[in-house]
Amino acid sequence: MNKNGKIYVVGIGPGDKKHMTFKAVEAIEKSDIVIGYKKYIELIEDMIDSKKIVSSQMKKEVERCEKTLEYAEDGKVVALVSSGDAGVYGMAGIMIEVLLKKNSTVDIEVIPGVSAANASAACVGAPIMHDFATISLSDLLTDWSLIEKRIHCAGEGDFVITIYNPRSKKRQEQIVISREILLNYKSKSTPVAIVRNAKREDEEIVLTDLEHMLDHNIDMFTTLIIGNSKSYIKGGKMVTPRGYRI
Repeated sequence: MNKNGKIYVVGIGPGDKKHMTFKAVEAIEKSDIVIGYKKYIELIEDMIDSKKIVSSQMKKEVERCEKTLEYAEDGKVVALVSSGDAGVYGMAGIMIEVLLKKNSTVDIEVIPGVSAANASAACVGAPIMHDFATISLSDLLTDWSLIEKRIHCAGEGDFVITIYNPRSKKRQEQIVISREILLNYKSKSTPVAIVRNAKREDEEIVLTDLEHMLDHNIDMFTTLIIGNSKSYIKGGKMVTPRGYRI
């Protein structure tokens, strides 16, 4: 059918409406149906009103995209929501791949959002002011050997490193191994920010260093920011200098 059907892939940011873009709010308001992971739907349910909601659990990403396309092909305007930025470990890539595989002509628009890296950085100061790398420790879709290689490269390049998905109930050792790798390239005193539930009501922040970071609570709701050789913590803020003369 595909008569005026459309897909918005919406990055809803950290989850608080105050940190969503105007465009993201507008896309949800324009949509007939909102689709997403159950937890993300809960974060924005006060905005959805009487719209049709389709939610599902983790590991159902492809199915969500296929259902989104099915509704859009039937002429519906659909918001496929993703936390943070939909294009950073989010739903944008999968949705576009499904669209291309099906040779669909449905209109699709990706709405950017505040990523976990940006939200966490804002919580603690300005730790990603210089070159930084973002690495997910989830080996569900990426071989661990490749993730290890990327950690080595980021450490050797003296990047600030933002780590997503650092630890889960089943995946406990990857963050330990990652720290051991980085100690080959970074000082034990390298600043580390541990931010849990960034920009949400139950936000938790710890400023520590590479030597002691594993002494603190780290789980799937946590983002780590590991500084470079110039990063420092002072006055409760973590800063990575850009190089300006002050």
